Amino acid sequence: MSQPTTHTLQAQANDLRQKFEEEIRDYSEGLWNYCRYLTGSPWDGEDLYQETMLKVLGGLYTRWHPTNLKSYVFRIATNTWIDLCRKEKRTLGVLSEESDAFEEFSDSLELEEALQQLDELFTPRQTAVFLLLEVFRFQADEIASIVKTTPGAVYASVRRMRHKIQTTKHQSIKSNYNASPQRSKIIQAYLKAFNHGDLEGMLSLISDQAHYEASLGFLEVNKDEIRNGSLAFGLPGHHAIQCELWGKHVIVVLAESDQSQLVHDIQYQEVENNKIVYHRSFFFRKEFIVAASKELGYKPQLNKPPLNWEEK
Repeated sequence: MSQPTTHTLQAQANDLRQKFEEEIRDYSEGLWNYCRYLTGSPWDGEDLYQETMLKVLGGLYTRWHPTNLKSYVFRIATNTWIDLCRKEKRTLGVLSEESDAFEEFSDSLELEEALQQLDELFTPRQTAVFLLLEVFRFQADEIASIVKTTPGAVYASVRRMRHKIQTTKHQSIKSNYNASPQRSKIIQAYLKAFNHGDLEGMLSLISDQAHYEASLGFLEVNKDEIRNGSLAFGLPGHHAIQCELWGKHVIVVLAESDQSQLVHDIQYQEVENNKIVYHRSFFFRKEFIVAASKELGYKPQLNKPPLNWEEK
């Protein structure tokens, strides 16, 4: 395929992505939270969210009938997660029917506590059913279609899950992240170079074959692309610190404002043989940045060219 043709397709794909984001704006945050609680982790949830977006954009052409986009997007997220669990040979669970009466949770606090335990206590299909019914208020027949069961099984499964949640003591999720001394040394050097505006010093820490991914934004696959692409105009002049976020050590890039420091970006790196071989940025990910900022105790930077989330 010629380069001009490739550029044309890339431009058309980007236009389509922007139109799609406009269409799902009202429930994109809800979808992100669904992915988060479905997987049991904000990190895994973010990966699922991104894969869902790519699959929806790539698969809409297969829909020959009028489509409820919200239901379709949640369906893709659910099926993507179940397929992944199937590949990992996790037990997906059977959703059986019962005839007992259906009762809702008594208050929002009880529901919030339940959300923290879903992945620990239940199978992927059970978790999906619970979230779709209790949190996102899909109709039972819609849920039955999404997870391939019956409405009666939806109600019965949630009722059994409620009983188990109320009789099981919650156990908090502990961090499973351990930074190696090698990684810590390289990351500290990266932070020093970043905060001093030392572009060449920072690039010296990056492998020639490194992947630089700005999730749902762009992908660069070697140092030359990084140097001549995302870093062509140098470093942004912000201050970066290292924090722990949802059990993972990350770099938080803070921008100064009149009132306070704002979260400009969140990044993490993978290090091998004293070189950064993978760099991931969440600069373009509004739902992730907003949720992470709340967790870290900062406000997010909503207006950061070329993005202006304040207008959305």
